[in-house]
Amino acid sequence: MKAVDRPARGHGRAGASESGSRPKPKLKKVLPEIWKLVKPRRALLAGSFLLMVINRLCSFVLPVSSRYLINDVMYRNQMRLLPWIIGGVATATLIQGITSYSLTQLLSKAGQRLIAELRMQVQAHIGRLPVAFYDENRTGTMVARIMTDVEGVRNLVGTGLVDFVGGILTAIIAFFILIRINPRMTGLTFAILLVFGLILQRAFKTIRPIFRERAKINAEVTGRLTESLGGVRVVKGYHAEASEAKVFAGGVQRLLENVISSLTAQSLMTLSSTVVLGIVGGLIMYLGAREHAAGRLNVGGYVEYTMLLAFMVAPIVQLVSIGTQLTEALAGLDRTHEILSESQEDSEPTRTHNLATIHGDIAFRDVTFAYEPGKPVLHGISFESKPGTVTALVGSSGSGKSTIISLICAFHTATTGQVLVDGIDLATIRLSSYRQQLGVVLQETFLFDGTIRENILFSRPNATEEQLLNACRIARVDEFTERFPEKYDTVVGERGVKLSGGQRQRLSIARAILADPRILILDEATSSLDSESEAMIQHGLSYLMQGRTTFVIAHRLSTIRRAEQILVVEHGEIVERGNHESLYALGGRYYDLYTRQHGLETNLFLAPGEGDKIEDPEISKV
Repeated sequence: MKAVDRPARGHGRAGASESGSRPKPKLKKVLPEIWKLVKPRRALLAGSFLLMVINRLCSFVLPVSSRYLINDVMYRNQMRLLPWIIGGVATATLIQGITSYSLTQLLSKAGQRLIAELRMQVQAHIGRLPVAFYDENRTGTMVARIMTDVEGVRNLVGTGLVDFVGGILTAIIAFFILIRINPRMTGLTFAILLVFGLILQRAFKTIRPIFRERAKINAEVTGRLTESLGGVRVVKGYHAEASEAKVFAGGVQRLLENVISSLTAQSLMTLSSTVVLGIVGGLIMYLGAREHAAGRLNVGGYVEYTMLLAFMVAPIVQLVSIGTQLTEALAGLDRTHEILSESQEDSEPTRTHNLATIHGDIAFRDVTFAYEPGKPVLHGISFESKPGTVTALVGSSGSGKSTIISLICAFHTATTGQVLVDGIDLATIRLSSYRQQLGVVLQETFLFDGTIRENILFSRPNATEEQLLNACRIARVDEFTERFPEKYDTVVGERGVKLSGGQRQRLSIARAILADPRILILDEATSSLDSESEAMIQHGLSYLMQGRTTFVIAHRLSTIRRAEQILVVEHGEIVERGNHESLYALGGRYYDLYTRQHGLETNLFLAPGEGDKIEDPEISKV
């Protein structure tokens, strides 16, 4: 298939979320979240606001002193006042510089600390969410939620918020001084600025959803890019570089259109502020000249008025940039609040039981489960596994075996019925106390980008060197590790890409062995091993299974012949149960699966038709 002919992807659930009208998050919803951020930093913010007030008051020294400089020093030649005026301005400027430096140091650092804390909080929360949440969200999207969405909050507990409040305070002080100088000029100017303020308020209501949508698009593009980079071997194997570039370009184009729309809105606000400045400036020049001609305003008063007017107008104009920053921060905080509102898997009020030591009696009582409402994938599953026994699940792909395992691991909760652990409903057990006694080797082996030692110690970080090496001997990890120059400190690469499939599987098994669990889950644990490696590791697994309740999913039925209980699962139901001998003698579904696979094995693993001989028609005529 040519790159241009490949079907477009990334327009499913995540893509659909952007269709329709833009969401309009309400400010009231995030006010409690803002208070949560501000409350622990009340002392810091109070001190910062005090410094800000001092800073703003000192800024008025220069415009106010200009009246006395012009009227008294220049016109009346009272030179004795000049040193006092210069000294006052210099002192005020020095105080302004010190307070500005202090504010930047305090608030900028506090903002960065807040970002770090929020990232850790969101990551810890996402880590405790149920598996169903991960099934419904892209990895890249969650990365964006953790790393990008919290960036803007530095403007809430940082220089952005203080500049915003400081600008308003400066405008209010300047307004009252201007009223004292000339009420008529101030009233007209204030009316124009009030209209401009109402326009800005409406503009910010429009622009905030754009910022929220931008965060969503950015998360989607990041998610798709993460998938593409993670599956680079598939992409290159199918020569799909061009189609991936096309998908990514489509996402970047959507992001560009969003940014352009926000820039257009910001440009219109900047244009409006420039026009307002021009109108106000022209109005003050006209009215100031008339007031001076009427003898109601001298030159010094006019200069003082003009400088103070800048103090009132400038903060309102700055609202365009500062308001945009705060709007972006609120949109990010809104999305952060959304993710933090997701219920953690251990947060259900029914989970009250803390398990000490598990004996390992696992029972299913008429369990039904559905990933989507109304579409059950398990129907009336009932069985019991005694401590120290092995229960094998066999059946065709998609029959429900892995879903049963996920219920045992408490990755999902039964829709109806009960999963009992030592007679206690698993839905009422604290998962933190249950999973620490659970060892899992899943069908999809996952290794972290670290050393062999770090990946094995992941299940038990405080294990001794002797325990680590013992687990590696049982899983036959030592056989290939000892050949590496760095031995156990060899870096395996992202997802263990530097190791073969069999080596990754053995590391995963060693990790489960080191955990020393009471319940052991082997989901195709030997699927990536060759026959020789599998034979070597079976002895170690047999040793590991002693005294533990073990559940095995295996397509190689020869590996589970010694299991005490074999459950044959088809279409979400248990159609047969028993041990190998009884099920083989039954001549049912298990018999069909076993004999078919055994026939392939004896035929040198040839698939049906692969070894058939095709006669030459010319030879057959002879």
